[in-house]
Amino acid sequence: MAYKFNINRGNAILNFSEEFCHTRLELIESEGFSRVSKAFVDRIKRLDDNIYNYLKACNADHIGMATDLKMIAKLLLVMNVEEICDIYDNYRTYFRDREMFVNVVEAFYLFWRRLERYAVVTNERIQTGFQNVQFVDAQNKFEELVLSTYRTIEETALGYKNKIYRQITAGANAALIVSQMRTFLPYEYRNLDEIPFIQSVIIHPPFITYSKRNKRDGTFPEIKYNPIEDKKFDADQWFCYPAKIGDLLAFVYFNAAFMSQGVTLCNLFELADESEYRNRKPDILYVYGYEDGKKNQAFYQDDQNDMMVALLSANDDFDYFGYMKKMLLTLHNVRKINQKQLPIHGAMVKVTLQNGDVKNIVVMGDSGAGKSETIEQIKVFGAPYIRELKTIYDDMGLLMVEEGRIKTSGTEIGAFVRLDDLDVGYGYKELDRSVFMNPDKINARIVIPITPYRDVVAHHEVDYFLYANNYEEGNEPLSFFDNMEDALKVFRAGERMAKGTTTEMGLVGSYFANPFGPVQREEQTDIILVDYFKRMFKQGIHVGQLRTRLGIKGNEHNGPKAAAIAIIEEITGEPYSDQGFAHLAKK
Repeated sequence: MAYKFNINRGNAILNFSEEFCHTRLELIESEGFSRVSKAFVDRIKRLDDNIYNYLKACNADHIGMATDLKMIAKLLLVMNVEEICDIYDNYRTYFRDREMFVNVVEAFYLFWRRLERYAVVTNERIQTGFQNVQFVDAQNKFEELVLSTYRTIEETALGYKNKIYRQITAGANAALIVSQMRTFLPYEYRNLDEIPFIQSVIIHPPFITYSKRNKRDGTFPEIKYNPIEDKKFDADQWFCYPAKIGDLLAFVYFNAAFMSQGVTLCNLFELADESEYRNRKPDILYVYGYEDGKKNQAFYQDDQNDMMVALLSANDDFDYFGYMKKMLLTLHNVRKINQKQLPIHGAMVKVTLQNGDVKNIVVMGDSGAGKSETIEQIKVFGAPYIRELKTIYDDMGLLMVEEGRIKTSGTEIGAFVRLDDLDVGYGYKELDRSVFMNPDKINARIVIPITPYRDVVAHHEVDYFLYANNYEEGNEPLSFFDNMEDALKVFRAGERMAKGTTTEMGLVGSYFANPFGPVQREEQTDIILVDYFKRMFKQGIHVGQLRTRLGIKGNEHNGPKAAAIAIIEEITGEPYSDQGFAHLAKK
């Protein structure tokens, strides 16, 4: 990274390797402060509000206005307002209304805080341990420096000390340690060689991001040409997140203009260690946010190099984390279909009952079917009956055949879930480790780590394989199929009542409820599907429907609750009773 500081699409990137401030004066004189000052003036000019009109009366030249603000900030570190007005007559007009000038200081500080702020340090060579500790310490010092500078300037402008102080996140929201590494990519991809790899991520919660969109639309088409070949990349504007998606290695290259999407990956996919990707070609390669002025969003199977490859254009319509996550899962799933494994759009929990029995439950369904919501209700209402409940995967898993038996594993260490569908207050309980996306909008989401990687990729037995039916109001919450043909009819149809998680509305369907691989490879998948269902019925796996009713108005919470209770009764063999909670209370 050649630059010291960069602002792009509401992101502020601070290159600590090029510029790190130790004193308040260094902070004010830094390139970053100058850039923020100019961006602040541009912002208030567009708003044409009272603050802009106040400053315009002092200096109508916008560059001069930003320069004046910087100089006054320096003076307020060592002088009071009266001294500044006596010595610097040209700045006297800025203080003609003391209260209004304090509003300017607050507006400037709020503008800084509303930027998504990322610090980056480049390691010349791969290091661990002490280097990471130093970087964490640097984040804390920068945080203290920004707060100290702001408070000194504000209180000097006020003329008195504040009585209440709030230790908010005023430095970087997140920080990256990156390293330059010669990749082992095939020749066609050497245009990516200079892009730095993320070695470590530090997040300062609460981490709240805002994207241009809050829904994903459609599926990703397959193309017959390499979308990466011959593209040009400015290494200063890109990062690579080496991710472990299930047991596959992915190089995820993202544009610095979409930092929040790239950084959020750390809550969803395990960050690979340098020893796991050095001198190794990835299984998956994804370029997110390529500035070509188009709306490309396709993937390509590179048979010659045995890789799955995709490129997504830099476009406001794609500025949503769903486009990052779901493309990666599409690439993963197509590769697994090629290996004759069956991708499952669903969730899986390992339930250990109080008597020690273990039940592994897979709940399958498309977005908004009620998979995650039902699991959350099992945690709540199953507490008296369950010793431990471990979520193995929350959105995408696999079925595979191992020693003649159907087993399952997952892809992600985290969950990308709707806040609206969780219990009230759940998101606040997880405030210290979640990434919040558009929290004040419809389809607000959190990305939260839930399962250690070793548990995700382990091969687990399957006891129950259930389809999440969110649209049927009648019938029992849980029922089972007597034969494979009836089961396949429901699972193939993949129907659900769309809940607004995508742009779809009403009752819709997609092949095997999985538009991320199986839809694109339906003929290839169906051979595997029939084989696996034969094996499940022969193996004695309980195959059925779980009616979550999540898509029926008024049942958003009661539907998953009834489904959860039905599962509890099935796995315990006992009728559910609220007395279990009373029993726990006595303990």
